[in-house]
Amino acid sequence: MAQLWGGRFEKGNDRLVEEFHSSLSFDRRLYSQDIRGSMAHARMLGRVGVITWDEAAQIVSGLEAVLADIEAGRVEFSPAVEDIHSLVEQELIKKIGDLGKKLHTGRSRNDQVALDVRMYIKEEIEEIEGLLRGLRLTLVDLAEEHVETVMPGYTHLQRAQPVTYAHHLLAYFEMFGRDLGRLYDCFYRIDVMPLGAGALAGTVFPLDRESVAAELGFGRISENSLDAVSDRDFAIEFCAAASLIMMHLSRFCEEIILWSTSEFAFIEVDDAYATGSSIMPQKKNPDMAELTRGKAGRVFGDLQTLLTLMKGLPLAYNKDMQEDKEALFDAVDTVKKCLLVFKPMIRTIRVRKDRMDRAVRSGFTNATDLADYLVRKGVPFREAHEIVGKAVLYAIEQEKDLEAISLDEYRGFSASIEADVYAAISIENSLTARRLYGGPAPEAVREAIARARHTLGE
Repeated sequence: MAQLWGGRFEKGNDRLVEEFHSSLSFDRRLYSQDIRGSMAHARMLGRVGVITWDEAAQIVSGLEAVLADIEAGRVEFSPAVEDIHSLVEQELIKKIGDLGKKLHTGRSRNDQVALDVRMYIKEEIEEIEGLLRGLRLTLVDLAEEHVETVMPGYTHLQRAQPVTYAHHLLAYFEMFGRDLGRLYDCFYRIDVMPLGAGALAGTVFPLDRESVAAELGFGRISENSLDAVSDRDFAIEFCAAASLIMMHLSRFCEEIILWSTSEFAFIEVDDAYATGSSIMPQKKNPDMAELTRGKAGRVFGDLQTLLTLMKGLPLAYNKDMQEDKEALFDAVDTVKKCLLVFKPMIRTIRVRKDRMDRAVRSGFTNATDLADYLVRKGVPFREAHEIVGKAVLYAIEQEKDLEAISLDEYRGFSASIEADVYAAISIENSLTARRLYGGPAPEAVREAIARARHTLGE
């Protein structure tokens, strides 16, 4: 098949080179962006008089027919075709003849592909933002159901202090909120229209770049033609934002996996989001959580691919940059699939409140409250810390919890301890007392839920 650049060559490429060189197998997904960008370019060429208005109208009509053919499955995506730009142009020429060859006036595939990819990521970011907003709403809904569901909070994966399941869920609400903020920021830097940069040095034709940007929904146009065609920062930044989303999903999945074990048994994943074993009939595996945790590595790899790809490239365009798309597309696809399955998975989890409650009442999660009690009695915190440490060691040796130590035993550790100690170290009071802004007290959590709903409403 004839290439767009064949005039300078005396013979065609080897068949293996054609297949190796072709990006059509993956950049075909940009067909819609490529055609819409071409339509805007054609209309602009007609407005500024580079081609006649009638010619522009025929080109746009031909492109509409090509788009319809592609979406109806009537176009063959042959590996002999170099890329989606070549395919669209060849199909256009089939439709309207040699007039189709005028479309590429004042344009290079270098600025064309930069346009296509920016349009594509803008659309995908908006979809991912919607998925994240839906996930955050689900977290708030679940938190509202579990304001009073007590569970241990952990550090070093050791029981630390009492919190609630609602408070734990709202921690992820915050994480995914930061992810949304990064996508908003990323979108701003993507929202730059590169068409008109040409191959690297612009064009001699009097293009109206602003009108094309407006038609295609871009906020502004690129400032430098070299930068416009050689920049892939926006793709790298997207993959970095996607990596953080996946890191947060992976952390949550790690907890789901742990909490599903018999050793924790805090939750049970719904049958719809679990699988069994081909040999062990009793097994119920949280495979969707494990797959999401595993797929985080894919997106991290996509980010590293793009960073490594771009780190040594001189200005402006280099063929290496064809390799940006598969990593970018994989990051987009992976994040979307994981978000789509994660939301209903957590929505349908059965929370074992009894197991959480038993766990929080053992493991000395109220030890800090005993230390704080002593501080309120006038004992310096460092001394209080040591006193409580000795009391905990005694309780371990006696195989009892702090609540089971008698007042006489307590007074052996400190004369400051009085009968009111038991109220101070109760799990309920431990939580209720932590009503500071952002804390786990039910009162503070309800306020956090109200703020979260306000944020979601905005």
